[in-house]
Amino acid sequence: MAFGKVVAEVIAPKDVFVGSKDAPVTLMEFGEYENEACAKANEVVKQLLEHYEGKIRFNFRHFPLTKIHQRSMKAGEAAVVAAQEGKFWEMHNVLFDNRRNLGTTSLKLHSKEAGIHRKQFLDELVNSTYGWYVREDLLEGVNMGVIDVPAFFINGEAFKGKPTFENLSKEIDGALKKTKGKPASKQRA
Repeated sequence: MAFGKVVAEVIAPKDVFVGSKDAPVTLMEFGEYENEACAKANEVVKQLLEHYEGKIRFNFRHFPLTKIHQRSMKAGEAAVVAAQEGKFWEMHNVLFDNRRNLGTTSLKLHSKEAGIHRKQFLDELVNSTYGWYVREDLLEGVNMGVIDVPAFFINGEAFKGKPTFENLSKEIDGALKKTKGKPASKQRA
């Protein structure tokens, strides 16, 4: 008797966006959930998404600074588990709201707050089922020159400067002028 191989499709962080899929500008951040500067940047990103509705899309990539924040890796994994239920952004925001309380048991409680009903959530977290996806983000960030977080990229170009609404808006406006309405999917990512 032959057994067929079951291949589960995993939704990786690089494939999770918020905003219009046809937006001409892609804003990408490398960050982690225990970092105060990343939490502040998350609030700025929310403002940008509202202000540039339909013109930008946002992708968050994990860059856990585990020497400083020991729980950032598991928090990133929790967000990837949430993505498997289509709840990445809900979990993303809950994790930032609870960034001082990210132990494994707390992450399970936070998953309920984010609306995740996955029975195997805790097992997947304990067994690092999605750990490679967080590590993949980290390695990609290193390859792109990320040293510290938050690190932003606008249409693939590194953003230099403090990630304030004003500074990022200025760069996004410049990117919008360059693209002249072309969807981000047609540009270099």
